[in-house]
Amino acid sequence: MTDPITDPAAERRAAVAARRARVDELTRDEWTIRDIARELHVSKDVVYRDRIALRATRMALHRDKAGQAAAAMAALRAAVTATQAARPAYQLLVDNETAAQWLAHLREDAATLMALADSFRDSYPHLTDPTATPPRPTATHEGDPS
Repeated sequence: MTDPITDPAAERRAAVAARRARVDELTRDEWTIRDIARELHVSKDVVYRDRIALRATRMALHRDKAGQAAAAMAALRAAVTATQAARPAYQLLVDNETAAQWLAHLREDAATLMALADSFRDSYPHLTDPTATPPRPTATHEGDPS
């Protein structure tokens, strides 16, 4: 096994990661590809490829987060359905302390869920405001004439 400190491949990966971090920073500061290349002493093609790699990494992160959100929403829906089926308010053998705790949790969770639902107003106004229009798609698909 090679020593990660002296491994040339590890050194190269670290150098590429550091350069991409700098490319990302300069891109956010609205530097041109040409200026970034000049600053980092690399070709414009390297900067262009770094930007593509950074974009792909961000897209993968967004897909992962979207998957987590979908899983959380499915779990929430399943929990609500299971809670409704259990009819916790009608459980005669539950002591008052437990019932009071359940009620407090339900009220806290309801307030949290209402805040989450309200956040959709900011991200998806067309779903909450009848006068708003949905955004138009930004990407075209194969076979789409637009």
